[in-house]
Amino acid sequence: MTASPEVIAQALESKAWPFQEAEKLVKRLEKTGTDKGYVLFETGYGPSGLPHIGTFGEVARTTMVRKAFELMSDVPTKLIAFSDDMDGFRKVPSNLPNQDMLQDYLGMPLTKVPDPFGTHESFAHHNNDRLCKFLDGFGFDYEFKSATEAYTGGEMDETLLKMLANYDKIMKVMLPTLGEERQKTYSPFLPVCPRSGRVLQVPLVERNVEAGTIVYRDEETGELVEVPVTGGHCKAQWKADWAMRWVALGVDYEMSGKDLYESVKLSSIIARILGSTPPEGFNYELFLDENGQKISKSKGNGLTMEEWLQYGTPESLALYMYQAPRKAKKLYFDVIPKAVDDYLAFLAKFREQEGKEKFANPIWHLHGDNPPAEDVPVTFSLLLNLVSASNAHDKETLWGYINAYAPEASGREHPLLDKLVGYALVYYENFVKPTKDYRAPTDEEVKALEDLICELEKLPEHAEAGDYQTAVFTVGKAHSYENLREWFQALYEILLGQKQGPRMGSFIALYGREETVRLVRQAIDNRGLS
Repeated sequence: MTASPEVIAQALESKAWPFQEAEKLVKRLEKTGTDKGYVLFETGYGPSGLPHIGTFGEVARTTMVRKAFELMSDVPTKLIAFSDDMDGFRKVPSNLPNQDMLQDYLGMPLTKVPDPFGTHESFAHHNNDRLCKFLDGFGFDYEFKSATEAYTGGEMDETLLKMLANYDKIMKVMLPTLGEERQKTYSPFLPVCPRSGRVLQVPLVERNVEAGTIVYRDEETGELVEVPVTGGHCKAQWKADWAMRWVALGVDYEMSGKDLYESVKLSSIIARILGSTPPEGFNYELFLDENGQKISKSKGNGLTMEEWLQYGTPESLALYMYQAPRKAKKLYFDVIPKAVDDYLAFLAKFREQEGKEKFANPIWHLHGDNPPAEDVPVTFSLLLNLVSASNAHDKETLWGYINAYAPEASGREHPLLDKLVGYALVYYENFVKPTKDYRAPTDEEVKALEDLICELEKLPEHAEAGDYQTAVFTVGKAHSYENLREWFQALYEILLGQKQGPRMGSFIALYGREETVRLVRQAIDNRGLS
């Protein structure tokens, strides 16, 4: 049910990008209406490589816009995840098994390429299944649609015939965008060769609009071959295919990566030639790997969805997709801890927010008005440092420290915190521990550390984190650190073996005063052994 005008105004005042996108859709409907009875959102997937995290990001972001639209309008919505699985198999991704076998199927529709993993009917079926299982795991409300089934089932036939009737107009749009050699062979129709089964990129010899057929010359036999453009006998060339899909399905909204900006413009022109209004949408920036390179399904660089979920919560992944979609961001393991802690911080704020502040909080776009009620007393970063200092190898050890710090906490009552404990153990073992580099304290630092022990021992065992933080500050100032950051960095390097670390007061409160004193004494005692 549509929200009140007051609530809609608050949502728009929030300036959250999903509401800005949803407003475009509302205005679109005011102009064009909808003869489908619903608003159609679409996301595209090319199953030429295994699904990657960018694919998930597009579905997650589109769902956020859909959620925002549903607050602002009572028109029903639908989301289609469309797989371009009739596309020709152009190259063998380097991260797949059975490379030699796959080479024999270059040019074949992806649904005709054998599954190199041996578990599904085809390579496309394997990848489509991987995509659906992951999206299902996140609880997305979507309908999966296969290009192969849409083409062969006749769903695209009417629009394909329109394309054939407007062939010259489409060619006039496309040819100026192509190189001289490509212009000689380009056609918006890619016939599926009746002899070889391959998707062909060949020039057309003739067209028969009334019969709905095209004629091309078989490059191997030299014979003229006539095929219908309907019924799965032809596939549309990429930009024409995108436009054809928008028109045939009646797509109202689809976002895409910045690298497809020019494709969106051309496909939009073709959609208008076919008598339709192109969908609303925007171009998001691309994700980069640890080296600043664009992540790619075929290269397998960057993070996979499964890898993120090994080290961080699903909600943290969704949040990372929400934040700054028009800004290029690194998508590698070291972004996970901050994403987890950002989620916890936004979740804590949400409970006290109203009006436009609530709608500006990413939590609304992830959970609506019903986010998890759990209060998490410990940050993920702090848990990582706790693992580092305690050398814990199991959840029970970490929970011992947590219970001393927050007696009311338990794995049963705090399932999110219990998950974070598990994530912290795995993340520390794989990414923090291998980079640890402890250094011995200098003579001056030894004096400061000894004074820190004295200051801590003046405080009760379960003092407030703020009191412990004050003690650390006091020692740093007493030892004439002009920049207290240097004092804290020294503590991180000496006690934790890393360049950066937690707020020391919070760490001491969680780890325990006596344990921290023991850690400092050990650093001093080990100085002579290093």
